[in-house]
Amino acid sequence: MKLLKTGIVFSLLLSCNTSTKEVEITEQPKPSINIDKELAKIETLRQNFQQAIKEKRFEDLGNLVTKDMVFVHPASEDWREYYRVSENPMAYDSILISPKETVVLNDSMAYDFGTSKVYYTNTEGNPVELRDTFLVILKKVDGNWKMFREVASATVD
Repeated sequence: MKLLKTGIVFSLLLSCNTSTKEVEITEQPKPSINIDKELAKIETLRQNFQQAIKEKRFEDLGNLVTKDMVFVHPASEDWREYYRVSENPMAYDSILISPKETVVLNDSMAYDFGTSKVYYTNTEGNPVELRDTFLVILKKVDGNWKMFREVASATVD
């Protein structure tokens, strides 16, 4: 019986041990983003967009934007004239996109800021150049960058 009491007391003393073990907490490494690779993919998106416009492959533009794309067009008088005569708001003869700043925010969001020149033929058969400043928010969908939101202004800096 004495041995049983000694065992219980010893067990209680061990269970009341107040010393703590130090545990090292480390953060899991975040997946690294190859910025140069992502910027190259965004440049490819831009080139594909410009080429689809130039070749009048308007149906292909749907592959370059998200399904819930929102576009805010410039509202100057020359742009309003284009919208009046155009059957399709993207039916330009061509577009030249000149980015000033492209930033990859994380592995699924980026933005592109710059200017563009849009060319179309008016109802008299004359070529017209329209300019704008744009901010495009890009979203990665299934590994591909797509246009998610765009706001454009006829004010060009």
